[in-house]
Amino acid sequence: MAITVFIADDQAMVRQGFGALLAAQHDISVVGDADNGVAAVAEVKRLRPDVVLMDVRMPQMNGLEAARALMSAHLDPPVRILMLTTFDIDDYVYEALTIGASGFMLKDAPADELIRGVRVVAAGEALLAPSVTRRLIADVTSRRAAPRTHPSTLAVLTPREREVLELIAQGLSNTELAASLFVAEQTVKTHVGKVLGKLGLRDRAQAVVLAYESGLVTPG
Repeated sequence: MAITVFIADDQAMVRQGFGALLAAQHDISVVGDADNGVAAVAEVKRLRPDVVLMDVRMPQMNGLEAARALMSAHLDPPVRILMLTTFDIDDYVYEALTIGASGFMLKDAPADELIRGVRVVAAGEALLAPSVTRRLIADVTSRRAAPRTHPSTLAVLTPREREVLELIAQGLSNTELAASLFVAEQTVKTHVGKVLGKLGLRDRAQAVVLAYESGLVTPG
């Protein structure tokens, strides 16, 4: 079945451009759009798309507030939100991940990156692989002087699972994890699932946040 996508952005050209690009893909269907956060929340609740492309800056309700409203609604199945950001709003990156966004990317990213991003997020992975994303995470978390989560939180993990968590926080995909650890990709999926389960995390994005907050991974 096609991946259903909803686009929330206050610029008509962005909505139309992204919509046309995604609709041209055989496995993606654009089911709606909105030019403000309030309308986006209402329409997403009604349409239940697989993925929401959410601009951070919108009138009436910004993208972070809209994402928070959607995550707190506990939709079933849960919606996956891909935040659209620019370099001048780096401060929002950490908050977006904490809220529960599945990833974020630059609004001027190449077309193939946008398409890949939608597919990655729809498949349940966080979009954290691009180097720009790793840098944004590092920049934002480096401003937090002390860990907010005690390192003992990670005591439930085996040494291998801690290693997997470190690599997730560095932005590696399952394929890259498998190559780095010299194991099969299915084995990696098992490790990732155990890490998320033991730590009570919803997805890989939350795993990245915890890895930085606990001090397991340090910026830079």
